[in-house]
Order: sequence, then structure tokens, then C-alpha cells
Amino acid sequence: MELKKTPKADLEAKKNMFWLIGLVVALGLSLLAFEWTTKPSKAADLGQIQTAEVEEEIIPITREQEVKPPPPPPPPQVIEVLNIVDDDVEIEDELQIEDTEADDETVIDVAPVIETAAEEEEEEAQVFFIVEDMPEFPGGDLALRKYIANAIKYPVIAQENGIQGKVYVTFVVSKTGKVTDAKIARGVDPSLDKEALRVVNALPAWKPGKQRGKPVNVSYTVPINFVLQ
Repeated sequence: MELKKTPKADLEAKKNMFWLIGLVVALGLSLLAFEWTTKPSKAADLGQIQTAEVEEEIIPITREQEVKPPPPPPPPQVIEVLNIVDDDVEIEDELQIEDTEADDETVIDVAPVIETAAEEEEEEAQVFFIVEDMPEFPGGDLALRKYIANAIKYPVIAQENGIQGKVYVTFVVSKTGKVTDAKIARGVDPSLDKEALRVVNALPAWKPGKQRGKPVNVSYTVPINFVLQ
């Protein structure tokens, strides 16, 4: 004889309902856990702050004893000596006052003004920047540029390193037209600067500059352009 369960005792039919109930309960517990909050404890429960009295240390004030300088010595005593002279003493050399008024016949000797050697040297050493007649290279500025272009020897070290630029050289054209005191006013590289000075110092004599028709020393500046081709 086969045993059969009653429909009320069959749990397989209610399995879906129990699963839904369990899901709802689990969801409710999760929401309750997220919403659960704890109240912070009161400040009184954290403890008490005890204040400890700190004894104030009294630091004595000390002052450096003032040292007074010794009193200055008394001034030396001055004794006045009076020479008493009798009224009846005769004075041999009487003071003679000459008449200093000049008239038309009075001859006045005036010492000639002699220029010293120092003044002459200072005048010769004076260098002008702008004069009435500026110094001129033989043949003019075009001849000067051609001379420099032909005399320049581009330094090998500058060519290897690709160094180029414009070097400004300043010098003085003396009264005799000689180029002196050549200096670099604005340089580019030591090798280029040295070559520019060599060329300028080798320049031939110029036509000197003149001020009021008199030859003078004049400062002159020449740009030398170094360009790699």
C-alpha cells in the first residue's frame, strides 16, 4: 500500500512563499543595520581635566654696575707774564707807510704766464670723440672695410664651434695718424676678439682728425663682422 501525504503537510508547495519571506526579513535586517546609530557619550563621561598650579619663578633683575670714568685732570695753570716798558724808550725803526695809489705814470710789472710741461702733456693726451674734421682712412670707409675683410683670418677654433658675430673695436687715431690704444668695446668670443684686435693694431696710418685746424687725438670705433659661409 503506497503512503501519500496530505496537501496541507506538503512543504514543497510552500517553498516559494518561505523563500520570499526570508528575503524580506534579510532585506529588513540590512536596512535596520544601516539606519542604526549610536549616541555620543557625554563629555562628563570622558574624564575630568585637572589643572595643576605652576609656581611662577621670580627671576631677579640684575643691572650691570655702572663704571664711571675718572674725572679729567685739571687744566694746566697759565701764568701771564707782563713786560712793562717805560714810556720814554725811543723806537729806532719807525713804520713807514708808502702811498699805494696809482696814476698814469705808474709802471706795473706783470709776470709772464708760462705754460708748464704738465699742461702741455695733458693737452697732448686729451682724446676727442667728435671733432670738426674726423679721422679718415686712406681711401675712405669703403677702403677700410676692404682692408679689414682681406686681413681677417677666421680662427679655426671658432669655425669648428660655429661661433660668429660682430666685434666692436675702439681705438685712438693720434695726432700723427697712428692707431693706438685698441680695445674691445663689445666682444663675441675670445678667439674672435683677439683676431679683431690684431687686424686693428695693424692698420696703416690715418689722416688725423682736426679741431680748429689743429691735429688732435680722436677716438674711433670699427665693427668687424665674423660670418661663417
